[in-house]
Amino acid sequence: MIAAGGSSIRPARSDDAGFIAGTVLAAQRGPQPRGWFDIALDRPEDECLAFMTRLAVARVRSWYHVAHFLIAEVDGVPASALCAMPASGTVVAARAAIEEVAAEIGADADGIIARGGYARNCWVQGGEGDWLIEHVATAASYRGSGLVQPLIARALADGKAAGFARASISFVIGNQAAERCYTKAGFAFAEEKRDAAFEAITGAPGFRRFARAI
Repeated sequence: MIAAGGSSIRPARSDDAGFIAGTVLAAQRGPQPRGWFDIALDRPEDECLAFMTRLAVARVRSWYHVAHFLIAEVDGVPASALCAMPASGTVVAARAAIEEVAAEIGADADGIIARGGYARNCWVQGGEGDWLIEHVATAASYRGSGLVQPLIARALADGKAAGFARASISFVIGNQAAERCYTKAGFAFAEEKRDAAFEAITGAPGFRRFARAI
């Protein structure tokens, strides 16, 4: 599929694992210096990315896995990506994937999940029957190139083809760039949750969810 400016959109492959890891890390951080994996893993960035690269090709296909990502390329180079998949079962699969990778490298999975528990009180995801779009990010050198709107359009078309009638997308409150982008794609405010403990750790008040029909 051809996108803006002659770029192309394709499903992610196993050799995109490193790019997907960077995409997830950037998407989780948003405008803040740290995201969920920075905090939950409590490791330097290179070690976080190594862990997340393993998640992208793990046996368990979570929302970190290449199987659920679309990539926008520019001149054959991955430039932007997002995850699109059914909302049902995502949290369970994410934990199972983290446990799988933690076991491989001898890390403490329970500790990772416990440190990541700060997000539980304000997480918003949408209904179990929704088509979920997550982990939307563009590499720094390609931002402003118009890559995300075609990616979202493709993701919505895939959701509709899979039989879904509604899509949800969430982001940290205060991520104005994300909010403008998703509004442009036809999403509108659905709900938000705020939590003082979350804000103390991340600098963001909580999460906001947008939704739209597809």
